[in-house]
Amino acid sequence: MRRTLLPYLWPIIIGVLLAIVLINAFPERLGRLSPQPPPAIIEPQPPGATNANAQTEESPQRPAPDIKEAEPLDRQEGPVSYSEAVERAAPAVVNIYSSRVIERDTHPLMSDPFFRQFFGNDAPSRQRMLSSLGSGVIISHDGYVLTNHHVISGADEIQVALRDGRETLAQVIGTDPESDLAVLKIDLEDLPVIELTDSRQVAVGDVSLAIGNPFGVGQTVTMGIISATGRSHLGLNAYEDFIQTDAAINPGNSGGALINPEGALVGINTAIFSRSGGSQGIGFAIPANLARNILEQLVAHGRVIRGWLGIEAQELNQELATSFGLKVPAGVIIAGVISGGPADQAGLEPGDVLLEVDGSAVIDPRRTMSDIAAVDPGTTLNVTVARNGKPQRVELVVGERPTPSSQETQQPEAE
Repeated sequence: MRRTLLPYLWPIIIGVLLAIVLINAFPERLGRLSPQPPPAIIEPQPPGATNANAQTEESPQRPAPDIKEAEPLDRQEGPVSYSEAVERAAPAVVNIYSSRVIERDTHPLMSDPFFRQFFGNDAPSRQRMLSSLGSGVIISHDGYVLTNHHVISGADEIQVALRDGRETLAQVIGTDPESDLAVLKIDLEDLPVIELTDSRQVAVGDVSLAIGNPFGVGQTVTMGIISATGRSHLGLNAYEDFIQTDAAINPGNSGGALINPEGALVGINTAIFSRSGGSQGIGFAIPANLARNILEQLVAHGRVIRGWLGIEAQELNQELATSFGLKVPAGVIIAGVISGGPADQAGLEPGDVLLEVDGSAVIDPRRTMSDIAAVDPGTTLNVTVARNGKPQRVELVVGERPTPSSQETQQPEAE
């Protein structure tokens, strides 16, 4: 009997188990509700307290955040044209043509010492005129013109052409290779003059216009903005405090004017950063304040008078600081001392670490050199140096920086 019922029980058991699985998997189809969570236990709240659960279930009652709304963009705020600024400044921007005479052999073989020995000093040669072009800015009614040193370096004759068509020869009043500035003098009447602005007020984002004579095509105006101020460590000049602009500056713009939208001089265009020789949106100008200072000194003294210690400085890193017995890389290393200079007379030695100058910490060699250059020669300075890891205070008298003779060659337009 048991053997006969056993084949019928297995399908019944399997059907019941399958029904239980289906009921648990799809309870809503059988009218069965899902299990509900147990009721929440509400604890008594102190007077004035709020229920956190009630805040999450109900919409929050918070004030809207205080958003600062920007003013609608006024597209009529800026000038539609900068023609007034250009008309105010452009007549004072001049084209400069400098030329020099060079000796050239009549035949390429004359440069060979083997053939030259047959002629000696009587070798035939001829003169050739080498010309270059640039720009300049008329600063005063007296006829003083600011330009770059590398524009007129080594020139035997300098010709200045005004926008109104007048041309004249220029006299060199003085040059300063270390700032790449030069002052010329022209003798004409009714000269247009540009106004100088305070370059300390120049801000990044200001509109700027560059006026010059690029590639000799004639006076040209380009527009951009001030990209940066206080640019240094570019390796262009000994004293660098450039204004950077993306106004197109090309070869021939050197010595030209960088002006603001009101036509005032912001700086003297000096150099471009380029891999192709053309403008790539990185140009540099000497600030108007520095140009004014150089102008006044060149006119008054024929040279720029700067303070000088007579040392060669080198930046200090952590490895060098450790070797000199310093815990932190503060100061600069005195790599060399000029014989007979102020530092030599005060007893400073190569290997000393310059820590302070007149109470100010020394961090950057170029910045320190610029600060010392601003000190009048003859001024007594207290400097602090580290020798063998021990600080020492030294008193020295600032001398006058000699004019370099090795920098009298023409500097490249592009870096």
